[in-house]
Amino acid sequence: MTGSPTSPTPPARPGPTRTVIHLMRHGEVHNPSGVLYGRLPGYHLSELGFAMADTVAAHLESSDLTLVLASPLERAQQTAAPIAERHHLPVETDARLIESANHFQGHAFTKVSLLDPRLWPKVANVTKPSWGEPYEAIAGRMLAAIADARTAASGHEALLVSHQLPIWTVRNRLQERRLWHDPRKRECTLASLTSLYYVDDELDSIAYSEPAGALLARASKSVGA
Repeated sequence: MTGSPTSPTPPARPGPTRTVIHLMRHGEVHNPSGVLYGRLPGYHLSELGFAMADTVAAHLESSDLTLVLASPLERAQQTAAPIAERHHLPVETDARLIESANHFQGHAFTKVSLLDPRLWPKVANVTKPSWGEPYEAIAGRMLAAIADARTAASGHEALLVSHQLPIWTVRNRLQERRLWHDPRKRECTLASLTSLYYVDDELDSIAYSEPAGALLARASKSVGA
């Protein structure tokens, strides 16, 4: 007697694709003059900054990194280097991760500076802001860089080394908060990670961590970001 034919086992449905994008702020910069260095060349990591980068590299050693991108500025490239090395990856440059443009870069900008009437037009509108690259432009380029990195590292993790204001601005946009803010309230310390967790094409959650937090007490009050 012939047995009844068995139905073929249907192929298993693929599960959701989970991708993590880590936005990392660079480590401490050597800036003895205390100037707002912005996009100026030649501002490299301090000895402590290199230690911060190494600490985060150890923290991420077991992560599934398949892509490391960095702002073209020296401090971001140096921060990314030890992390990429541990994962046998190159440091790729993405100009969209660069520091925001600022009319005051190269100057030691203090509260006293605001007494100079020649500067008043530059600080007239905190919501734009009037002293540099518009928040909307910063958010737009950062979102584009994140989207491309998410595609390139789909199903894995990617590290994007950038700067405080771009990271905080895009986080505000992703969390649907207003873009203008009090700089003193940014949650984005040196060598910190703002991690974006995606399930397929949807942002599932955002986590913030400070792997080099134990080193922050030794950091100088650097003006640049």
